[in-house]
Amino acid sequence: MDNLFLKLFRTPETRQRIYRTLVLLIAYRLGFQIPIPGTDPDFLKSTADQGIMGMLSALSGGAIGQTTVFALGIMPYISASIIFSMLTKVSPALEAISKEGAAGQKRINQWTRLSVVPIALVQALLVYSGVFMQDGAKMVEVGMREHTVAMFFIVVTSLIAGSMIVMWIGELITEYGAGNGASLIIMAGIIAVMPSSFASIRSNPEFWQIIMFLCATWAVVILAVVFMHKGARRIPIQYARLTRGRRVYGGQRHYLPIKVNMAGVMPIIFASVLFVIPGVIFKWLGWGVMENIFSDQTGFIYVTIYLLLIFSFCFFWNRLMFQPEEIANNLREHGSFIPGIRPGQKTSDYLAAVLTRVTLVGAAFLAVVAVMPAFITKDSGMTQSMQYFVTGTSVLIVVGVALELMDKLQAQLVMKTYENEEGGAAEGQNQAKWAQGKKGSPSGGGAR
Repeated sequence: MDNLFLKLFRTPETRQRIYRTLVLLIAYRLGFQIPIPGTDPDFLKSTADQGIMGMLSALSGGAIGQTTVFALGIMPYISASIIFSMLTKVSPALEAISKEGAAGQKRINQWTRLSVVPIALVQALLVYSGVFMQDGAKMVEVGMREHTVAMFFIVVTSLIAGSMIVMWIGELITEYGAGNGASLIIMAGIIAVMPSSFASIRSNPEFWQIIMFLCATWAVVILAVVFMHKGARRIPIQYARLTRGRRVYGGQRHYLPIKVNMAGVMPIIFASVLFVIPGVIFKWLGWGVMENIFSDQTGFIYVTIYLLLIFSFCFFWNRLMFQPEEIANNLREHGSFIPGIRPGQKTSDYLAAVLTRVTLVGAAFLAVVAVMPAFITKDSGMTQSMQYFVTGTSVLIVVGVALELMDKLQAQLVMKTYENEEGGAAEGQNQAKWAQGKKGSPSGGGAR
């Protein structure tokens, strides 16, 4: 690991990508120090770690509930990306565009950026109604409390502009930095809340006991997340053997991996976002009983609905992204087959059955990760964002992003090493040819 770390910084291109990523992430975090115009910068941010706002902040890397320009974080861009990922599988027109190569992907990316604006508008309205309308007297400066229309326009416009800037920073990281920009922004937002979260429990007399408990929980959860992230069901694929003249092509065996946690953290994000809507509606209507049901994260009704949503979205996402019929047709067209399974419909049924069993295990794992924080840290005195970081969903995001980042950096390092070796071999051949030509030339030693 130390050797790999040193090689990353010895390679100029990789080193520059890492530096650019760090600079852009610092610029992203500086946006959380810019308050929305007209709001009180000394507001204690008491609503940032409560209820569904704290959970969405932990999942999006933002600070929903705070009076900062980047409060929405990267969530609007992630929502737009998820929507277009599903539409490309559902809509034949978008699917045809996505198969056009780089040009088609460029058009879809442009539509994704444009759709961030209406999604950010909806989320800004939810934040304004759920936070500013409840605590506006505390969050807004004295001179702006009477101008509600102007304050509404300023808050919504600032949140939309902030989400567009965050999306731009994420794309810069993706293009010029190391790793996926949106994923790194989420990870940076999650890690950034740790100092304040530890400071909030520093006065607790059981501080060191809590730290030891968190370390043990981290170790167990990280091992489970890495095991499930790397786990896959490998299906053997046999290629047909072709004889052309005296040469034999194909006949090799490869494997089709089906990841156990193929959906990643998407089902948890879907379920969490859907829980925002009933809570806001019940708060508007003044139905305190229903609002308490959707805010009690250890209640039977809340947990049951939450688990049902996670399982449903997990099966829906995996079935949408992994289509057995299409894979079976591709295998048959290329002369490949699964040993012991007849090509065509039998292969499709076999892949669908394997996908169902693997998805069931992955959905159960995500369900445990999603509901475990509320039960383990119920009476610990930790903030909401810290609960989600140390025990479940946020650890899943951070570990997954870290593993993907290491894989990408290692792939870049291998590619650069291969290019250098190939260039050195080519240069050695050129020098050998030059020496051979010089030796056989009239002015060389052989001619003399």
